[in-house]
Amino acid sequence: MRFRLNKKEKQWVLYDVGNSAFTMLVSTIMPIYFNYLADHAGLSDVNYLAYWGYAVSIATLLVAVSGPILGTMADTRGYKKPIFTVTIVVGALACVTLGLARQWLLFLIIFVIAKVFYSVSLIFYDSMLADVTTEERMDQVSSQGFAWGYIGSCIPFVACLGIVLGADRIGITMEMSMFIAFLIIAVWWFLMSLPILKNYKQIYCIEVQKHPVRNTFLRLGKTLRNVKKEKKVFLFLFAFFFYIDGVYTIIDMATAYGSALGLDSTGLLLALLLTQVVAFPCAILFGRLALKYRGEHLITICIAAYMGIAVFAFFLHAQWQFWTLAVLVGMFQGGIQALSRSYFTKIIPSEQSGEYFGLLDICGKGAAFMGTTIVSIVSQVTGDINKGVGTIAILFLVGIILFRMAVRAPEAVR
Repeated sequence: MRFRLNKKEKQWVLYDVGNSAFTMLVSTIMPIYFNYLADHAGLSDVNYLAYWGYAVSIATLLVAVSGPILGTMADTRGYKKPIFTVTIVVGALACVTLGLARQWLLFLIIFVIAKVFYSVSLIFYDSMLADVTTEERMDQVSSQGFAWGYIGSCIPFVACLGIVLGADRIGITMEMSMFIAFLIIAVWWFLMSLPILKNYKQIYCIEVQKHPVRNTFLRLGKTLRNVKKEKKVFLFLFAFFFYIDGVYTIIDMATAYGSALGLDSTGLLLALLLTQVVAFPCAILFGRLALKYRGEHLITICIAAYMGIAVFAFFLHAQWQFWTLAVLVGMFQGGIQALSRSYFTKIIPSEQSGEYFGLLDICGKGAAFMGTTIVSIVSQVTGDINKGVGTIAILFLVGIILFRMAVRAPEAVR
C-alpha cells in the first residue's frame, strides 16, 4: 500500500527540503570556496583541511553547550515556535553574509555562526516529529523528510553550481558568483520554512511556569540525573555519540578531503550531487523496510556499512574512487539518520522531546567535533590525509557495539 503524507506531515517535511540545501552547501561548494580564499592567503593543503575541521568542531561544540538548554526551554508551551523562528532567521542571514566575506578567517567566523543556528534549528525540528504524526507512522515520516530533503536540495544546488562553474561565461567574478549562491540557499531555506512556521501547533509540552529560565536549568539537571537510570536511552545516546559522529564527519569534510587530495573540484561537486540523488530512493526504501523489519536491525546494518565506507576512504586516491564513495554514502545516509531519529522519538517522553533532542544533539552534531578534530590532528601529525580520514572507522566500531547493548536494554517504566 502506498504511503501518503497528511498536511501537517508535508509541512514538516518541507523544512527538511529547506535546511538540506544549507547542508548541501556546507558539504560541497563552501569548502571549495574556503580553499579558494585560503589558497590566496598562502595556506597549505594540510592547514586548509585542518582549519576547516577546527571551524566545524567549534560550531558543533557551541551547539553541544547551547542545544540542551534551548531544547529544554522550547518544551514550555508557546516557546518552541518563536525560538525555532529566530534560529532560522539568524541562520539564513548569516548564510547571506558569508557571500560578503573576502578573508579566510572572517569567512570561518561567519560560517561558525551560520552553522550553529542551523544546527540548533534542527533540535526543534526533530522534536516536532511527535507533534505532527503518530508513533506508527514515525519511521515512514522521518524517512520521507530526509528523502525529500536530499532530492529537494538539488534544485537550489544545481542553480548555484551553474552560477559558480559558469561565472566566467556569465561575466562575473568568483566572489560575486559565490554571493549569489549563498543568497539562493538562504532564500530557499527561509521560504521552505514558512508553512511549518505558520501552521505548527505544539501538542506535547510543559505548562508555563513563573521562572521559565531557572526552571529550564532545573528540568535539564533533573533529566541529566534521570537519564542514567533510563538504561535504554542512556546507551542509545552513548552509541549515537560514536556512530553519528562518524557520519557527520564524513558529510562535513567530504569535499574538503577530496580537494586536499587534489581531485578535480567539478568532479567532486557532481559526485556529491549524485549522493543526494541516490539518497532519495534509498531513504524511502529504508522507511518501507521499517514496516517489515525492526528499526534497530536496519540501523545496525547502516552502521556496519558506514564502517566499511570509512575503511574504503583510507585507500582513496583517484576520482573514480570518490564517485564510488559518494554512491555508498548516499545508499545509507538517509537510513541511518531517519531511523535513528524515529527510534529515539519512540523511547523518550513526548512532552520532553525538545529537552531530549537537545541531549541527542550533544551526542550527534554536537559531538561531531571529535571526529573532525581527530581527522585534523591525525592529518597534521602524520602529514597523510588518508590516515586522518581512515581513523573514523573506529567510531563506527564502538558505535555498533554500544547500539546493540542499547537494543537489549529494558525500557524505563513511565
